[in-house]
Amino acid sequence: MTAPASPGPPRLVEVALPLPLLRTFTYAAPDAPRHPLVPGSRVVVPVRQRRAIGICVGESDGAALGDIRPKAILDVPDAEPALAPDLLALCRWIADYHVVPLGLVCRAVLPAALGVAARPAPAGRTERLLVLARELPTLLERDAAFKRAPQQRQLYELLEQLGGRAPVKLLLERLGCTMAVVDGLERRGLARSEQEGRDRDPFASRPAPAAPPLVPSPAQQAAIDAILAGAPGAAFLLHGITGSGKTLVYLRVLEQVVRREGRSAIVLVPEIALTPQAVDRFRAVFGDQVAVLHSGLSDGERLDAWRALRRGDKRIAVGARSAIFAPLADLGAIIVDEEHEASYKQAETPRYHARDVALMRARETGARCVLGSATPSLESWRNAEEGRLARLTLGERAGGGALPAVRVLDLRQELTASTPDEKARRQVLSAPLEALLRDRLAKGEQSILLLNRRGYASFVQCPAGHVASCPDCSISLTYHRTPERLVCHYCQHTEPALKACVECGATMERQRGLGTQQVERLVLERLPQARVARMDVDTTTGKWAHTTILDRVGRGEVDILLGTQMIAKGLDFPNVTLVGVIDADIGINLPDFRASERTFQLLSQVAGRAGRGPKGGEVVIQTRVPGHHAVRHAAAHDFLAFVREELAAREHPPYPPTLRLANVVVSGLDERAVAAFAAQVTDWLIAADTRFGLGVTVLGPAPCPIERIKTRFRWHAILKSGAPAPLTRLLRGLMTGVDVPAAHEMRLVVDRDPVSLL
Repeated sequence: MTAPASPGPPRLVEVALPLPLLRTFTYAAPDAPRHPLVPGSRVVVPVRQRRAIGICVGESDGAALGDIRPKAILDVPDAEPALAPDLLALCRWIADYHVVPLGLVCRAVLPAALGVAARPAPAGRTERLLVLARELPTLLERDAAFKRAPQQRQLYELLEQLGGRAPVKLLLERLGCTMAVVDGLERRGLARSEQEGRDRDPFASRPAPAAPPLVPSPAQQAAIDAILAGAPGAAFLLHGITGSGKTLVYLRVLEQVVRREGRSAIVLVPEIALTPQAVDRFRAVFGDQVAVLHSGLSDGERLDAWRALRRGDKRIAVGARSAIFAPLADLGAIIVDEEHEASYKQAETPRYHARDVALMRARETGARCVLGSATPSLESWRNAEEGRLARLTLGERAGGGALPAVRVLDLRQELTASTPDEKARRQVLSAPLEALLRDRLAKGEQSILLLNRRGYASFVQCPAGHVASCPDCSISLTYHRTPERLVCHYCQHTEPALKACVECGATMERQRGLGTQQVERLVLERLPQARVARMDVDTTTGKWAHTTILDRVGRGEVDILLGTQMIAKGLDFPNVTLVGVIDADIGINLPDFRASERTFQLLSQVAGRAGRGPKGGEVVIQTRVPGHHAVRHAAAHDFLAFVREELAAREHPPYPPTLRLANVVVSGLDERAVAAFAAQVTDWLIAADTRFGLGVTVLGPAPCPIERIKTRFRWHAILKSGAPAPLTRLLRGLMTGVDVPAAHEMRLVVDRDPVSLL
């Protein structure tokens, strides 16, 4: 008798887990998995005394195990891999470049509902349908069947009119009957119930606007032709002044890619506030082919959109930063609108930049990638100069409109000429700006006022100079008047508005610095007849708050739209003929090498909201530094002059795009321990750079400009390199070669290509 063959060695696979370790983990595949186990599959695995969700990333030779017996995968919950091969490769690139664990990247790429717990993919939303089960073709049969059940007959015949299959909810609404009627029809075998999946589409109830005429100008057509003629993976920088019709270029490109070539596309917008307008524009042309992905949706809505895109039911993903990971097959185009925006940078690990991920994904999938902006980032501009991006230019407004005239008002002179009683008011509304607002009200035209600071006042102060500060952050508390409170805009600490100083007991009588709430109050006092809408973080916490405000503006129900930077870009209202910048100096002198660039972009973008219709427009910029190059060039609509001056300033001392940058941040609960560990990290970096001859400049350590956030003290070291490879090698060595102390909740974070050093 032949002995049974002994089982062979188990199949081993590598699994990426969302743990803070730069490695994957080896597990044994189950003998008979519920679903195929392939790279990209979600798996349920044991991790210590719990279960966790991971991603299978490939086969393993088991070398890392040594003599350790591998643990077995507990389940393969999904019939299809969660990550297609191209997305898994993209995850690997992000993990390698940003020196972060692959498991954390995979978790960020997938919808939250697929990665929060060790369970199968959540069931989608279902809807109960009623289906005809037996025909009653003659009136005699119906009379006999429904002799004592007239409501059942009405239900039966309505279901018949609707094709023999309809949602139960719809039937009940139409007839005004109860579930008892439905149940009675089922008991008699005349109908049966079925459950059908229904995707949650938050924009389904929003009426789709009429499709705009897609008739390009010669300059637009030249840009469209160049993009469509591009080789697979080609990347373009579409530099078009505000109002030049970049959206029409996007629509025509997608019309070719999606409708004629049958491929799919991704459109990124920088702000959730802009998503409704962007979705309207694309739905007007492509209908229900558009799915929306952004953090303002519920987990269920995002999961349904993700599934619809993966199934191919929808072929255009529109959304903010994370939409770049939409699970689309045969990707043909990626559009990154307002590519210069800092909001494309992820603030938490993995700290990827969606613009860079878009370029990489396009290169790997053969999609055309278009970066669009009126004020491109200096990195993209330099890439275009060096040939890595093909630059396309739209130098005129669509329809032949002119850019608005810009008037720069020196607030120093304005306040000097004011009486003592007028000074507080004039620093908000100068006499010329107030006169222009009154003129627009009289004409029935609309205005936009920008102040990039929320709240009522930046801080409150006692006569002795003491300022109310956050107990958990190195920052003053912002005074909010409605409701009255003091708020930290970093950790959201809130406390009642102080009447007396905690330091000296004196009355906290001085409110310093303007906020949008204070501007709103003053505008309503001066212009009581005006219908004012304020749009900032405090007024847009609700799910549809952005949309509601902007829809009111579009319907002409708002005379003055007041807000922070979220109103400065992407909005297209032809009746807006005046834009006023209350204080252009906010942010201009921050301890950040991008401060001037951000100020220029903000001023240029908000100025572009004026004069987009036949009535023309005007812009007023209030400032105390009218000679600053960001203000001068924004007022002149001269991007090229700003670029020349700003690039020269980035040469000495060198900052991006002259070189590559990384910010290494150490944080913890004890100030001395953080400073000591930061010194240890910096010493290690300097020694490793010297040992391997990498040529990386290490600056620091030093306290971060905001030294304490959410009770955590923060120190950093800045790394500069002329090439990316030495920086990658040094950072990888740091993250694998330096042990982070367990005491004081110490953390070590690498932010590569930071958009801010604050």
